[in-house]
Amino acid sequence: MTEHRPGESMRAEIDQQPAVFAGVMSRRGDVAKVGSLIAARRPRFALFAARGSSDHAALYAKYLTEVLLKLPAGLVSPSTTTLYRAEPDLTDVLYVTVSQSGGSPDLVEATLAARARGALTVAVTNTADSPLNEAAEFSVDVGAGPELAVAATKTYSATLLTLYLLVDAIRGQDGVAAHGIDEIAARALAAEGVEAAVARMRFADWVVCTGRGFSSATAAEAALKLAETSYVSARAYSGADLLHGPIAALDSETSVLAITSVGAGGDAMAEVIDVVRRSGADITTVGSAFGSAIALPRTAEEVAPIIEILPLQRLALELSLARGRDPDHPRGLSKITKTR
Repeated sequence: MTEHRPGESMRAEIDQQPAVFAGVMSRRGDVAKVGSLIAARRPRFALFAARGSSDHAALYAKYLTEVLLKLPAGLVSPSTTTLYRAEPDLTDVLYVTVSQSGGSPDLVEATLAARARGALTVAVTNTADSPLNEAAEFSVDVGAGPELAVAATKTYSATLLTLYLLVDAIRGQDGVAAHGIDEIAARALAAEGVEAAVARMRFADWVVCTGRGFSSATAAEAALKLAETSYVSARAYSGADLLHGPIAALDSETSVLAITSVGAGGDAMAEVIDVVRRSGADITTVGSAFGSAIALPRTAEEVAPIIEILPLQRLALELSLARGRDPDHPRGLSKITKTR
């Protein structure tokens, strides 16, 4: 039996992402069919239900929906259904449940309840035969393939890409901003600066991840990856929210990851970065904006989060190994978490 090397599975799955993206793009016609069906129903607004990393993908989809579709969108609290038995009127509401496994009981129950209350329900999962797919009226397969490492990498990024294609299809387009994204991803995975960030963050006790707009999802996912693989105390804040209070807690003992891609969100981060630097915190910038410490290829802003997370997954992996951990087996965690 081959001995497991720490981080082996996570590293392999990080490296698979360009090929996974190519596969997702090759199947975008299937996503477009669901998008057309949704568009024909003309939903009043959209709700997204998810847990864990999928919740960050849902946050990304919320921005996509509001910016590209110009529809109001929100994130669901499944417990309002599963624990409190709330029964809101969801007639003509688009209700999208995002789940890697499609097996969490609360998400399945909330989706069934939403469908019974008039919602147009869509499951976005990496498990085509999951209970969630059976619960929803329509389903979209992420198609990332089996993921063995506990920390989600390729399923997260493939879910982002799938959600972008779905939202873009609803407005009648072909995901043009993501064309060639497999090649862009390969370049992003080779980005310089990750090793330097690991060296600077190796002994950090507190990390703050921050971004604006679409990149808020990247900040949230980066914080989760760092917490679950390195056991560092990591928090994510919108750049705007960071200035509304938490900035007071930053000092020279704090490490900050700031997402700074080209676009309105990255532009809005300029003030945040200035204030963070004045606090004395150690800051690493990540993105396509000029001068980023971890510089990434430029893309349309609405697909930047698909690329931004890639070097941050590498950072989480290498930081975990540098701190003597095994990111493939985080303590207290399993691949599928079932909540209610």
